[in-house]
Amino acid sequence: MTARELANRFGVSPRTVLRMVSEERAEYEGRSRQRRDRIVELHRQGLKGYEIAAELSVSAGLVSIRLKEAREAGVDLAPYTAVGEGGAR
Repeated sequence: MTARELANRFGVSPRTVLRMVSEERAEYEGRSRQRRDRIVELHRQGLKGYEIAAELSVSAGLVSIRLKEAREAGVDLAPYTAVGEGGAR
C-alpha cells in the first residue's frame, strides 16, 4: 500500500505516514555502516561484486559504489593472504 493510500485511509497527509514508518537516521546510518564494512570484508576474502551482492541481497551496483567509496577513503582493499604466503624469507 502506498503512503498516499494509507494517508487517505486514515485521514492524514502522506508526509505524516512517511514520518511514522521511517526509521531513525542514526539507526539507518549504523545499519548502512555495517553493510559497507561487510562488503569490504567479503571483497577482501576474494568474492566478486556479484557474489557479494547475492550474499547481502543488494544490487551489484551498490556493491560497486561502496567499494569505490572505500578506495577513495583510503581503505585497504587488498585480499587477505593465506598464512605463510608473502612472508619474509
